[in-house]
Order: sequence, then structure tokens, then C-alpha cells
Amino acid sequence: MTDAGSLTLTATRAKAGLDARRGIVRLHPEALTALGLRPGDAVEVTGRRATAAIALAADRYASRRALYADDLTLGNIGARDGDPVRLAPVDLVAADRVVLSGPASAVAVVDPDTLRLALLSKVVGEGDDVSLLPIELGDAQREIVAATRRTLNNTLGIGWTTMVLNVVEASPAHGAMVTSDTRVEWESAVPAAVELPLESGRVANLGRARAPMPASYAAGEVAAVRPRAEAAGPVRAPRAEAQPGVAPIPYEELAGAKIPAEELRELLDLGFNHREVLKVVGTDMALGVLVSGPSGAGKATVVRSVAAAVGARVSEVSGHDLAALEANAAADQLRAAVAALAVPGVLLVRGVEAIAPAGKRTSLGTMFTRLVDEVLEAPGEHAVVCTTARVEDVDTALRSRLEHEVVVPMPDADARRDLLVYFTRGMKVAEDVKLESVAHRAPGYVASDLAVMVREAGVRAAMRAKDGGATALQVADFDGALESVRPTSMSGDSVELGGLTLADVGGMEDLKQTLTETVLWPLTYPDAFTRLGIEAPRGILLYGPPGCGKTYIVRAVAGEGHANVLSVKGSELLNKWVGESEKNVRELFRRARQASPTLMFFDELDALAPVRGAGTDGGTADRVVAALLTELDGAESLRDVVVVGATNRPDMIDPALLRPGRLERLVYVPPPDSQGRADILRANAKNVPFADDVNLDEVADELWLYSAADCAALVREAALTAMRESLDASIVTAAHVAQAMERVRPSLDPEQLEYLENYAGNREG
Repeated sequence: MTDAGSLTLTATRAKAGLDARRGIVRLHPEALTALGLRPGDAVEVTGRRATAAIALAADRYASRRALYADDLTLGNIGARDGDPVRLAPVDLVAADRVVLSGPASAVAVVDPDTLRLALLSKVVGEGDDVSLLPIELGDAQREIVAATRRTLNNTLGIGWTTMVLNVVEASPAHGAMVTSDTRVEWESAVPAAVELPLESGRVANLGRARAPMPASYAAGEVAAVRPRAEAAGPVRAPRAEAQPGVAPIPYEELAGAKIPAEELRELLDLGFNHREVLKVVGTDMALGVLVSGPSGAGKATVVRSVAAAVGARVSEVSGHDLAALEANAAADQLRAAVAALAVPGVLLVRGVEAIAPAGKRTSLGTMFTRLVDEVLEAPGEHAVVCTTARVEDVDTALRSRLEHEVVVPMPDADARRDLLVYFTRGMKVAEDVKLESVAHRAPGYVASDLAVMVREAGVRAAMRAKDGGATALQVADFDGALESVRPTSMSGDSVELGGLTLADVGGMEDLKQTLTETVLWPLTYPDAFTRLGIEAPRGILLYGPPGCGKTYIVRAVAGEGHANVLSVKGSELLNKWVGESEKNVRELFRRARQASPTLMFFDELDALAPVRGAGTDGGTADRVVAALLTELDGAESLRDVVVVGATNRPDMIDPALLRPGRLERLVYVPPPDSQGRADILRANAKNVPFADDVNLDEVADELWLYSAADCAALVREAALTAMRESLDASIVTAAHVAQAMERVRPSLDPEQLEYLENYAGNREG
């Protein structure tokens, strides 16, 4: 329904995506035209209250009657999913001043410049809720957005992505766009001498007087954050001290890391409280401990809880903060941390690889190594515990001083369930929510990821409760949170599965059974292999003609097994510098082990692992093949990791990669048969208005040597043929299909098909 210069549509909650919480709404292109708008223009949206947003075009298959908006925008206009809302164009004015309120943790560490960059190009109004997620409307803003995200990650941790702020004051009050000249401010300064829990689980020390930290904070990092200087001048190292105000998690309540916590507790208890036992045995020990594990797994939290359990106090510093200071300032802070040690006391250094990197002797690293020797000279008084997410990046000289190593692993399904129980203990959870099921669907999530995911689910529940809905966490809240919060261990390489399962793959029953046994069983039932005393298959090679769905079926297998998927691109692994390519391969497999259960997918494997000795790249490919062979069948186990390769040239892959124990199963993915082609045509034609004279089964019978991709292209070409006749065409006829068949020729080669069909048999012969 339209009025002069306005349009009434139905509010529709948008799926989680890149637009979420960025002040963007989407309309059908025809709705934009009806309002006289172009993509990127501003529109006023009115429900029970009004707000302004950036309007972009929705997919052409979207409803013409719908306004697609995220939960934050719907909350700003006071509308629920399905409510009518009115849209009208609005003239934007550059905002002179914007004042915001937010969590004290954000006010403490996010400066106005960073705040302005996070809000750049957003349209705000008084009373609106806004997020810190930056908006990107063009190439010119890409670098600004990337820099802003890095800054927010460093200051707030991953929790900034779900943080919500409120616009207290804006000038003008409505329809104000934040620009580079806008003065952005916090509503009030953070009181000095208050200790605030950050959204990411960190604690900021903002003065000497301390308020006790709530005991509700679980695995996460704790950082000493200095207040920002009001006047220009030299930066002084923050004063390090033991932290009596930081309440560690009670040892009995630690979730997700019981085994490493007990291992560390036994070490510290023996070294601090039972040294007489060491004398009786006739030995001694130095309390130097290296705690390793993935970022966000709760290494520092474990150390604090264990120290409290054995009666020791913790004095801690951040390696990354020290590395950012001048050498003298960093040395002063280290000495201050040592001077603050109690007896017994634990010197906790987080991110030690930043100050003592492997293969690079620095003055700070050398000084710290000497300091460790001094601290450990007094037996039974002090311990040095360093944490790192990358053991191989820690200087070997320092590792020799840290005699004991404790590993905090990636949480398994049981540990994730325990963490979810801990994080939701103060929240209302609906009876039909099974935390075991949520934990099973969250492989690769560490403690900090799960905390953010639970917080995101809580935000969704709060948005619903604000409109009079249920206050308890629902299954849908966790579903949405799992979609929007991805595990940090998989950032950059994960593949969107789109809800695919093997049930979505038509036909190919033998192939699906083989993939189930080779890929799904090792990921889903690893204990069954252990019980029978055999090793699970390491990997499988899918080969077949191009365009026949090898990548598609891998996505379906991963979706069936609820596994993480690492998609490996050869261009990211190969590097002309000697040693870098092999290092990239080792790092890739390290991440796969941490995020297990993991399916590693190497597409076009023939380009990444060709037959050795045949290349002209100076041996880079040969070294990559050697590294792959070592990782697949080396000393370190690939438990809960399955490797899947895909190629249409199996003869070009190094034979050593295809022997048993590596990619031991070779599975042929054939081109679709007549029935398969008909199914593919119907799947691609579900939104195409075919005339009654089009029989897709008969068309499929004529498409011999057509791959799945060819069939999809045929449907597309038939629709384009109808458009060439008339842009007003509303139906696709058999004549259009016949013309499309003349344009879209089959891509499969009979000789290549015969070779591929017989490849496995010829190889065995």
C-alpha cells in the first residue's frame, strides 16, 4: 500500500548476515523505485516509533511487500516480525554531535575516535540502539573498517561484536549521519578507582581502590588496562601488582578444563606446600610452567583459580602489552610485577611469545629470561607461569627454563556442555532447550566463543521480551546465536554449509554410503574405532569430471556430521620464500586439530600436490607435498580430523599421497544419469515459469554428457532466451529450451569419462 511519497510494508526479520546490526534495511528493487530511492539512500521507518536507516536492494526473489530488518532495527521502531511499518524517503544531515551511553567496560577503553570510526556512515537518532559493528558501503571504507575491527578486538575482545549502545543525544535529533567531522562522545566518564568487568570477560584496573569482581565470570582473560592520559606526555608503564580484588573462579566451579587444572594444581601444590616430600625423594623442582592452548580456552582463568586453590597470589602482566611499550618501560613493568610477588606467589605472563619470540633474540626477551632465573632461585616461594596459544613461537631458551608444560585443549562436547551450563546458570532457559544438543552443534568453540554465543542468545531473548514475548532462552535464540557467532579458531577459512545434509543429494547411494563410512564415522564415532583396535581412515580422494558436484557433496557430508570445515586454497599455502609454505601447512593442520572434529577440504588437489620432481617452481611444490605427507602420516595424531581431496586429474597427484594411511580411499563421482539430470533441472527451475509444453524428464534424456553445472546453465540460458525475445516475457517455452540446448553444449569428454571411470581399477592393476 502506498501514500504520496511513502510506502507501507510488512516488517520481516532478516537472516543473520553482513547487514546485521549495522543500521541497514533491505527492500525489493521495485519498492526502492516506488520510493524514488537508489541503493545507499536513507529511509525513515516508522512503527510505534520512527528511526532512519540505510536502504539497500534485497534479492530479486524477495517479497515485494516486505521490509527486511535486523532485530536491532526492529527494536528501534518498536515493531515485531509481521507488523506493518511505514517507509518514506528522508534527507540526511551530517551529524554535528552524537552522545552515547554503553557498558562501563566499553566507556573505559574505547576512545571517541574509535567510536566515531565504528559508527561512520551510520544514520542515528536520539533513543536508538546501535552496535559497534562498522558499516562498509564502498571500497573507500574497507581499510577503515578493517583497522576499526582490529582496534576493537584488541581493546574489548570478541565481545564487542554483540555490544549494544544507546544514542542519548544527537544533533540533529533524527536522520543524522555520522561523518568524519562528527564529534562523538560518551555520556559520562568512567569513575577512577573502579574495577569493571569487560564484555569479553576481561577486567580493567582503573585505579588503586578496587571493587570486587563478580564471581559470575568464567573462562576468559584478565588484563591490566591503564586509564588514558588526559594530557600529552611520555607514556609511563602501568604499575603491576598482585591483584587481590580480582576474584578467581572457585576451583570447584571451573568448567571445561578439569584435567589441565588438576595437573597444574598438583605441580603448584607440591612445589609450594610439600617440598619436604621432594627432599625425602632426593630431588628438587623449579616452578616454571608453560601453559598452552588455543586463544580463548581459559588458560589464564585456570592459572588464577589453581593459584587461589593452593593459597598463592597472582601478579600478572600481558606480553602483548609489554611488546607495545618502549624497552625501558616494558622492563620497568616486568620488574614491578616481580616486586609485587607475595610468598607464595605466581608471576603470570599472558601471551609470552610476544616478548620472547622464537628465532629472534630481543633485549626484552633476554631480560625476561634472566628475570625468570632470578624468580625461580628461591625454591618454594615463587612460580612463573607463562601462557601461549602458539608453543612453537616461544623462544627455546625460555622454554628450557619453563620445565613443565600443561596443555589446555580445545573443549570437547562434554566440556562445551559444562561451559554452557556455567554460562547460563543465572539465566532462564526454556525446558525444551537441550544444552547437550547445543554443545554438539558447536565444534571448535572455545570458552570465550561459547560465552559470546550465550550472550548473543540472551540479547535475542531480551529483544523478544521487550516486545512482550517469552523471557526464557528458546531454541530459536541458540539457533540464531550459532549462526552469527563463529568459532575464532575457524575465522577466515570456514565454509558456509547452508544447512545441507546428505538427504539433499539426490541419488548416488553407493557414493553416500562410502562417504558415510570414510568421513562421517571417524568424526562421529571415534570411540568405535578405538574399541575395535583400528585406526580411523585419514582421508579420501573424490575424483571425477568437472562440474559434477564434488564440492557440493563435501558440504553435504560436513553438514550431516556437524563438523567444522576448513577449505584449503593452494594460493594461501604456497609461498616463494623457503620454509614458509611448509610452515603454512603445519599451521593449517594445527588449527584443524584444535578445532576438531574437522573436515579439511583440499579442492583441485592436483594443483597443490603434483608429482614430485616435475615442477619448475624451484622445489616449492615438492616441499609442500613432503609437508602434507608428514602431517597425514606423521608422529602427531590426526584424531577427529578427516582430509578430503577433490580433483578431475587424479593421475597428476603425487602417488605417495594416495597410499593407505593417507588419502587411502579413491571414490569416483560420476556425472549425473538421466534421473539425476532431471532432478538437477527441477531444482534449478523451481522459480522459473516453464510452459506446459516443457517436460523436464524428456529434456533430461537428451542431455547425455551434460554435467550438473551444464544442466544448471541450460535452465539459466532458456530463461535468458525468453528475455531476449521480450523483456516482458513471463513464461519459458519448449522452443526457448531448444534454443538454449544449441547454445549450451556439453562439457564432458567421452574419452576423459572412460579414463576416469577406469582409473581406480587401472591403478590397482
